[in-house]
Amino acid sequence: MRKNLGSQPALFPMPVTIVAAYDKNGTVCALNAAWVQICAMDKIALFIDADHKTTANIMQTKAFTVSIADVPNMEVADFFGIATGNKMPDKFERSGYHAVKSEFVNAPVITEFPVTLECELAEVVDTENMHAVVGRIVNVSADEKVVGDKDKIDPQKVNALVFDQYRSGYYTIGEKAGQAWNAGAGLMK
Repeated sequence: MRKNLGSQPALFPMPVTIVAAYDKNGTVCALNAAWVQICAMDKIALFIDADHKTTANIMQTKAFTVSIADVPNMEVADFFGIATGNKMPDKFERSGYHAVKSEFVNAPVITEFPVTLECELAEVVDTENMHAVVGRIVNVSADEKVVGDKDKIDPQKVNALVFDQYRSGYYTIGEKAGQAWNAGAGLMK
């Protein structure tokens, strides 16, 4: 028997990502964002509010990074979601984390996070139903510890956090369950 639960954002899992951009003075601003999704082979969409400090910085610099948050960095990743740069101008400094300027875009790469997508602003979609910042992925940089065969990121080595919308929890990805584009091949017959 199924139970109707009403309207709610019941999609799981959602990646825990850290969106970072420089402000006009070159100060790093970082935001924990779970409502982020790849929207093309070289595009990523950030479904973040226009009033975030990081959003304003992206509009100024036309660039940003998206890092995958992992278990060892959960405390700081959560802090980036609790604190707001609009009220705490030294938010990134308080974290004790480090950033280097991307070689490809005018945005910071937070060195503690294992994988970072380096993006330039492609467009902003602002409608009655959605505010999305779309970026063109210019480069992906990753800690060598999480890179596997054929220079592909190994999800099990990343130890990525996922966000649970149901109870506001953080979880990790488990074991590989099957091979995509193969697990259902038997039904093609």
